[in-house]
Amino acid sequence: MYAVFASGGKQQRVEVDTLIDVEKLEVPVGEEVTLSNVLAIGDDEGHVKVGTPYLENAAVIGEVVQQGKEKKIIVFKSKRRTGYKRKLGHRQRFTRLRITEIQHGNNTSEEVDENGT
Repeated sequence: MYAVFASGGKQQRVEVDTLIDVEKLEVPVGEEVTLSNVLAIGDDEGHVKVGTPYLENAAVIGEVVQQGKEKKIIVFKSKRRTGYKRKLGHRQRFTRLRITEIQHGNNTSEEVDENGT
């Protein structure tokens, strides 16, 4: 079984016991977090439930494993012949989650097969 959820402006496809990095969440390490913006849930037989835009009574539950920062990227701006140069660095913060459970209940979302029909 897998689920597609939205967090931090991005969509993630997850299964149980996978590690993912999402935008920083203000949750301490070791705590559980419930992500309720579930867009779709699918099973091994090819059945998919799609929300409009989110599924009701569905959630992805994960445990916070780590709070950290990504590798530094360099932002360099310059304009030729004027001597204008600016160099900045940026390290994006992230939260690493281990998905422990995918909950789904009875809802009225439309079931769609793999072809999207």
